[in-house]
Amino acid sequence: MNETMQRKPFFIFRTLLWLTVLVGLLSGITIGAFFAFTRDLPQIRNLENFEPSAVTRIYSSDQVLLAELFLEKRVPIPIVQIPENLKDALISVEDRQFYTHIGIDLKGILRAIVKDIMAGGFVEGASTITQQLAKTLFLSPQKRLSRKIKEALLAVQLERRYTKEEILVLYLNQIYLGSGTYGVESAAQRYFGVSASQLNLSQCALIAGLPKAPSRYSPLVNPKQAEKRRNLVLRIMLDQGLITSVEYEKAIKEPVNNKKGPSPLGSASYFVQYIKPHLEASIGPSLLYKGGLTIHTTFSYRLQQIAEQAVKKGLAQLQQRRSTQKIKGSFPQGAMVTIDVRSGGILTMVGGKDYSQSAFNRAVDARRQPGSAFKPVVYALAITRGFSQASLVLDAPVVFKSGRDGHNWQPENYSGKYKGEMTLRRALTHSKNIPAVRMVERLGPSAVVEFAHKLGIDSPLDPNLSIALGAESTTLLEMTSAYATFANGGNHTPPFGIKKILDRKGTVIWQHRKIVRPAMSRDQAAIIVDMLQGVIREGTAKAAADMGFPIAGKTGTTNDYKDALFVGFSPNTATGVWVGMDDFTSLGKMETGAGAALPIWTDFMSSARREAAVESFMIPNNMVYRWMDPVSGQVASREQKNAVKALFIKGKEFGGN
Repeated sequence: MNETMQRKPFFIFRTLLWLTVLVGLLSGITIGAFFAFTRDLPQIRNLENFEPSAVTRIYSSDQVLLAELFLEKRVPIPIVQIPENLKDALISVEDRQFYTHIGIDLKGILRAIVKDIMAGGFVEGASTITQQLAKTLFLSPQKRLSRKIKEALLAVQLERRYTKEEILVLYLNQIYLGSGTYGVESAAQRYFGVSASQLNLSQCALIAGLPKAPSRYSPLVNPKQAEKRRNLVLRIMLDQGLITSVEYEKAIKEPVNNKKGPSPLGSASYFVQYIKPHLEASIGPSLLYKGGLTIHTTFSYRLQQIAEQAVKKGLAQLQQRRSTQKIKGSFPQGAMVTIDVRSGGILTMVGGKDYSQSAFNRAVDARRQPGSAFKPVVYALAITRGFSQASLVLDAPVVFKSGRDGHNWQPENYSGKYKGEMTLRRALTHSKNIPAVRMVERLGPSAVVEFAHKLGIDSPLDPNLSIALGAESTTLLEMTSAYATFANGGNHTPPFGIKKILDRKGTVIWQHRKIVRPAMSRDQAAIIVDMLQGVIREGTAKAAADMGFPIAGKTGTTNDYKDALFVGFSPNTATGVWVGMDDFTSLGKMETGAGAALPIWTDFMSSARREAAVESFMIPNNMVYRWMDPVSGQVASREQKNAVKALFIKGKEFGGN
C-alpha cells in the first residue's frame, strides 16, 4: 500500500508531462499550420483600392454604341441600383445566415463534412457568400482542403474589415452568372435587355439562382432548367415570408427569356478591328479590356449605313453584269473609306462585302495597284516644280530602254490612240498614260516616291517609270488620305479613328493630337484640285458631273480589269472606293473605275451630303490666271475666267466631326 502511494505522484507527474508535450505539439502544429496557410494569403487591405474588371465601350461620333471590349463582361454598379428582391433572393438561396455569421457557417461546414465523408469526395461546399467572394477575388477554383481553409480564413478577414453591404455589392458585381456575363448588371442586360435596377421579381429570382451552376441554369442555354431553378428560388422566398403568394403565383407564370439583350453591332466591325491595335498601343491591352473605359471615335454611324448600302448595291449590279457575261468564279469584293479632309478623322470604313463572311479589311490591309488613280500624285509634283496646267507634254508612242524586268518597255494609252502635244490638264482629264510616264521621267521616279510619301502614301514604292500608271501597290486608305491632302490646301493630316479615351470616372486619359504636315502650298493644291474637277466635268468621271455640289476626283483601272477605283473629294470629305476580286482575277470586260467604282462613290456622296452644310473649294486670287482652256491650251479670256469662278459655286455638302 505504501509502495502504491509512493508510485502515484510519479504517475501523475508523468501523465502531466505527456499532456504538456502533447499540448505543445498540438499548439505547434496548429500555429505552424496557421502560418503555413496565412503566409501567402493575399492582403485584404488591397481591396480598398480594388476596381473590378469592367467593360470598355466604343462610341461613334453620333453617340451610337459600336462595340464592347472585355475579358469578363462586367458592369459594376452601386448597391443602391440593386433591387431588394434580388438581394433577398440571393441571400435566401445562397446564404441564409449572411447577416449573422462571421464569414463562415460552422453548422453548414459540419453538415458538409458529414456528407463529403459519406460520399467519399467533395459533394457539398457550405461556402457562405463571403467565402465565395474570397474565392472569386483571391483563390483558384480547385477543390482542395488547403484552398477551403484559406477561403475560410480570408472570409473571416473580409468580415472584420468590411460591412455586410460592402461585401454583398462586391459579390454581386464579381460573380459569374453564365453566358459570358459577370455581375448582375451585365447579366440583366444580357438576359433581359434592362438594367439591374429595372429587374422584376421573376427576373431577380432567375439571376439569384445562377451562381450555383451558371452554365447549366442560363436561360439562353437551358430555358427549362433555368425555369425550374427560378421557381425553386421563388418557393424558398415564399416559405421565408419574403414575398406573398400573389407575387409568387404571378412570378412563376412569366417566361424566363421574354426579352433579348442588345445585339452586337456589325456595321462598325471593320472599323473597330482597325482601331484596336492603336488603342492597345496607346493605353495597353490590360487597361483596354479591363478598365471600363469610354472611347469616342471619329466614325459616323449614319454615314456608315449609307456607305454599306452603296457598296452592297454596286457589287450586286456588278455581279449581275458578270452573270450576263457568263463569268464564273467568286463574288466581287468592294471597299470604301471616307476621311474628313480638315482633321483626318475616319468617317466610314467598309472593308468588304460582309464582315461575317470575311474579316479581311480591304480598305486598309489590301495592297492593290491603284492604276490611273495614282496620276494626280505625278501631276501634283509637277505643279510644285513650276509646271502649270498649260504646260505641254507629248502624247506619242515611246520606248524606254531597260525596263523594270531588264527589257525595253513600251507603255500604251488605254484607248490605243495618241494626240500629240497636249496640256497637263488635258492629259490628266483624259487619263493619258504616255504623258504621265514622260512626266515621271522628267521629274525622276525617286522624287515621285518621296512626294507620294509626303502626301500620305506609306506603302513601299519602287522608283521606276511604271509608277506613273499606278503599278506600285498601295492601300485604299492611303490613296484617300493623299487626295484629302489636295482638298486640305496641301496639308497632310494622317488619318485617325480615336478622338479621346475616358476612364470609368469620366476623366480624359488620352486625346488625339492633330498632326499637320505641309506637302505643297495652298495655291499649288488649289491647282491640282481644279485639274481634278476637270476629270469630273469633261474627263473619265463625267458620270458624276451633275452631283450639284463641288467635287473632284480620279478614276483608276488596272490591267485586265483586276482593280477598279475612284478616289474623290468635296470641300469637306475625301472618299475612296475600290472594287476587285480577292484572287486577282478580272472583274469582267470593260469594268473600269468609271463603270464599277464611280457609281458606288456617286451613290454614297449624293445620299450622304447634309443639307445644312455649305462650302466650296478654295480659289486663290492668282489661280484663275493659270487656268487654260483644256482643248486649245490657250490662256483663258476674261469671260472664261469669270466662268471658272462661277463653277466654284457654293454647294450643299456633308461634313465630318
